[in-house]
Amino acid sequence: MKNNNIFEKIILHKTSTKILYQDNLVTAFHDLYPKSPVHILIIPNNFIATLNDINKTHELTLGRMLLVASKIAKKKCIDKNGYRIVINCNRHGCQEIFYLHIHLLGGRQGIKEYY
Repeated sequence: MKNNNIFEKIILHKTSTKILYQDNLVTAFHDLYPKSPVHILIIPNNFIATLNDINKTHELTLGRMLLVASKIAKKKCIDKNGYRIVINCNRHGCQEIFYLHIHLLGGRQGIKEYY
């Protein structure tokens, strides 16, 4: 771990955050400030600051993040009606925590206004 931010504390179980999914590559949990009925964050277990910082060594982790998002969407029963996957990058891209993360958003129509 390089950055010592809230996401790293969640990965290491140093917060009261309920983890929905965790394996050796990624961790998923509910967003603290949800923008939709289902708002899950999926993060890599190894620090990557932004989408601009990925390289070929992250390929497996990035694929796992999307696979986990799809599995959670099915588990939360939002797969049939639809959901959004959002990755914000840098300040103009609305990234608030500089640790790469995916937002899985669903549970109602019209969630596009939030991102």
